[in-house]
Amino acid sequence: MSTTRHRIEKDLLGERAVQSDAYYGVHTLRAMENFPISGIRIGQYPALVKALAAVKLAAADANHKLGLLDDDIAFAIIAACKEIGEGRLHDQFVVDVIQGGAGTSTNMNANEVIANRALELMGYRRGAYEFLHPNEHVNLGQSTNDVYPTALRLAAFAQVQDLLDAIDTLRSSFSARAAEFTDVVKMGRTQLQDAVPMTLGQEFGTFAAMLAEDKASLIEAASKLREISLGGTAIGTGINCHPDYARLACAALSDVTGVALTTAPDLIAATQDVGVFVQLSGSLKRFALRLSKICNDLRLLSSGPRCGFGEINLPPMQAGSSIMPGKVNPVIPETVNQIAFAVLGNDVTISFAAEGGQLQLNAFEPIIAHALHNSISQLAAGCRVLATRCVDGITANADQLQANLDNSIGLVTALNPYIGYEAATRLARDALVTGRSIRQLVLDSELLTSAELDQALHPASLTRPRSVATA
Repeated sequence: MSTTRHRIEKDLLGERAVQSDAYYGVHTLRAMENFPISGIRIGQYPALVKALAAVKLAAADANHKLGLLDDDIAFAIIAACKEIGEGRLHDQFVVDVIQGGAGTSTNMNANEVIANRALELMGYRRGAYEFLHPNEHVNLGQSTNDVYPTALRLAAFAQVQDLLDAIDTLRSSFSARAAEFTDVVKMGRTQLQDAVPMTLGQEFGTFAAMLAEDKASLIEAASKLREISLGGTAIGTGINCHPDYARLACAALSDVTGVALTTAPDLIAATQDVGVFVQLSGSLKRFALRLSKICNDLRLLSSGPRCGFGEINLPPMQAGSSIMPGKVNPVIPETVNQIAFAVLGNDVTISFAAEGGQLQLNAFEPIIAHALHNSISQLAAGCRVLATRCVDGITANADQLQANLDNSIGLVTALNPYIGYEAATRLARDALVTGRSIRQLVLDSELLTSAELDQALHPASLTRPRSVATA
């Protein structure tokens, strides 16, 4: 084995040859061999890698202020962390996201990459740990058990901010359609049966209102991610770190991330508790369910084009069949439905992982990280795709909407205040049997004059009765 292509590193299990150009070291190498699980490396989760770098930078800053790291070592570590925070060396974070050890392999991967880049900045070769060591210096005053969950919180918080932006994009799209369709009257439905009239604008405005509620729920859940356990070290007792370290590290991390962080009041409890991730996942699940329901409605309202509801038209995105010419499918809402299904599965995974924790630590945070990342990132992508490739291009089929309204028996409900429930029931029955419209039956029975009927069935009276009553 050529020494020009490899360097020898050792750990408690013995010596191993590591590629000389690798920034990771022997601990990472063993983890790569032990966990060939998902094929997804932690470097593919940039929010997590940047969060790890931010934690290590804050730790170095705190330890330097405490006089535990000299200038050269501290400044080199900080510089390496800044580079990683800017997106460099993410390809060196090679451990599989699904791993045993409660995230130890991820923490060691970060320690080694940062140490070797810092050594280069100091003018030393990679692997020259006698000058700057991954554990002695980069990991000083830390444990995986406070570093990893803190990084998960920061990564999830950053991802949620992106999701909130995506929700705003989708909400704006629905609001724009609501404004466009504000005077388009249609029949509402309950249990897939004709109910009472409403406007298409009201229907789309409801979608926007639902998204606003879910955004508020996510903001509340994400706010709890700002409480961190850095300084708790192994089980929350703070062993092997300076008494002032937690305070200084939290302040430094707040400065680095721009997020107002606080140290958990009980670090032992915080080290073993993953309830914040369960709560966030619950909010994501709620959002996913409502988003999927919206997509169900879009698919149903656009069904047809001639043998379904056909009330709205989704923009055609691609040919829908390899055998049926001219068929176009609602592929964008279908995609978002599937994202929602995945989020529900991720929530189950997170729930089991949270329950599986034992005593002073939850060993299953890696799968929580994986599941949360997928839920948040896919929901954000789904919102943007749904907005730009579907909702923005939706048009109303006004003729079909009016025909449904004119032909609906449900229209009789609006006449209850004028002719009474019993008479309205007879009209509904007669309309169903004869196929005649409610309007024609009312006029033929002379229950109302034409002018009275026009007033009762005026769009404003049908869809905004309270505004008419107070006008």
